[in-house]
Amino acid sequence: MTLVHPSRAPLLREAPTRSSAPPTSPKLLAKAGFPLQRLLGPLLVLALWYVASGAGWISPAKMPGPEAVVSSLATMIANGTLVTDVAASLQRAATGLAIGIIAGFSLAVVAGLTRVGDALIDGNVQVKRSIPNLALIPLFIIWLGIGETMKITIIALGTMIPIYINTHAALRGIDRRFVELGQTVSLSRGRFLRHIVFPASLPGFFTGLRMAVTHSWTALVVVETINATSGIGFMITQARIYGQTDVVLVGLVLYGVLGFSSDALVRALERRTLAWRQSLDQ
Repeated sequence: MTLVHPSRAPLLREAPTRSSAPPTSPKLLAKAGFPLQRLLGPLLVLALWYVASGAGWISPAKMPGPEAVVSSLATMIANGTLVTDVAASLQRAATGLAIGIIAGFSLAVVAGLTRVGDALIDGNVQVKRSIPNLALIPLFIIWLGIGETMKITIIALGTMIPIYINTHAALRGIDRRFVELGQTVSLSRGRFLRHIVFPASLPGFFTGLRMAVTHSWTALVVVETINATSGIGFMITQARIYGQTDVVLVGLVLYGVLGFSSDALVRALERRTLAWRQSLDQ
């Protein structure tokens, strides 16, 4: 006769009642998304705005309803002022972003791959990172004046930092085994950069690029209030002076649409470029 320890007796009594089927594994990943799912949040905000304004919960003088904003938008499109302002803003943002991307990526490569570059560049970039762009505007006005050069420089500095930080972190985080593999197969310096370094830095670069695009629009808001004669920021400033709340909201909606669209464009470019990588977003 087999003896059973008393502490195991309850377990034996419960055993027959348990199902013999294997336990169901919990779903660790969220379900696959559907097209344009990121529009749900903004559309919900617009719906709440429409309901609140229609019900009279919001004063029309302080916050006009969507109908008034759409009417102002149509008027500005018809008279051509909106096209001029949007084109001027796009040109400034694109120019500053392009300069910031080139400068940030180049500095990150030099600092991430060489000891001398890391010693000379990284500390200065970290110091600049802690200084807000707003604090630099008075100095750049003295140096560069209040024209387009100053505005583009401020935007470029704001976009350079996230590109540098994320790309530099990706470069410094490359697995040493990949470097040893390159040495084992006798890769040249150029092939090492092409096949190991640059592919490994792309995820960090695209993370920085998404942040840089956002920084370009936020910096644009500020610089277009300084001696500008065109641009969305100039349009908002003029509307504030004359108490045109609906025009101010038109400008804010435009900033939101441009920011959302540019981020979506970067996301699409990232998925296409990094198609070899398996991630939760795929």
